[in-house]
Amino acid sequence: MKRTFGAILTVLGIAGLIYAAVIFASTSGAERDIRGLIIYGILGAVFFISGIGLVKATKDES
Repeated sequence: MKRTFGAILTVLGIAGLIYAAVIFASTSGAERDIRGLIIYGILGAVFFISGIGLVKATKDES
């Protein structure tokens, strides 16, 4: 169960980081673009790191 939740968090983190990269690539410097870039980048990083940590910390029980 924990491993599945960790995988879901990791996928959400990757999606957030990719979306932040898309915003970064298409930004023209407007304040709304920068705010969205920061929000999605931070949330993506937090989800990614917590998901990886949860997967690594969970023992594999067969």
